[in-house]
Amino acid sequence: VTFSVFFGAVMSQTASEDEGTRRVAALLDALLKLVTRMVEHVLSLTPVGVLSLIAASIADACDVGAMAQAIALYIVTVVLGLGIQALVVLPCLYSATTRSTPMALLRAYAPSFVTAFGTDSSSATLPVTLRCAKRQGVQDSVANFVLPLGATVNMNGTALYEALTVIFIAQRHGVTLTMAQTFVVVVTGTMAAVGAAAIPSAGLVTMLMVLQAVGLSQFASDIALVVTVDWFLDRLRTVVNVEGDAV
Repeated sequence: VTFSVFFGAVMSQTASEDEGTRRVAALLDALLKLVTRMVEHVLSLTPVGVLSLIAASIADACDVGAMAQAIALYIVTVVLGLGIQALVVLPCLYSATTRSTPMALLRAYAPSFVTAFGTDSSSATLPVTLRCAKRQGVQDSVANFVLPLGATVNMNGTALYEALTVIFIAQRHGVTLTMAQTFVVVVTGTMAAVGAAAIPSAGLVTMLMVLQAVGLSQFASDIALVVTVDWFLDRLRTVVNVEGDAV
């Protein structure tokens, strides 16, 4: 991430002077579109892959009822965590830094929150978020810089989701994480969320990095259980991500 930021900063400084730099920028833009299309094709195979993994997990489970109860508690925990982030942490942060009531902000950006829940994508919500920011009086230069950057790197909802999911997988297999491992989960989850693409369910891909960081890569197949409910939870964390961009 550090290299990418430094690389982009130098490129932006030299793009207006050097034709070769502009060609590199065009090449990177084309690669981004190509990789995005590849991810979309892979995601189109998700139903078949998830069905196979879930079938294997259910077959290995000794108590299907207990597994369903664990997933239900996991959903409640994630929803509660995202709710605290969206309704307590972010509004308090906004009030502390601006000395203004957060209700006005939430009402102003309500269309972008609805769009985020419906599209399940920060990138798809970006045009609506930009319109809400400009209607609120934010300068075009500020909105056009901060919001696209936030849609890419400000994934606070995804970071929280990834940390909770890794802890859930560890507890499901009876693995007790130490304080140091929990800290690694938090830091790695945050960095993985920053590197996640602003497309639906991209956090599930970077979650493998977090599992590997704490030595739980052998339980990576449990992500299939999370995928069964991710279609709903992903929409909620996208709303939190967009709210973080607005704040």
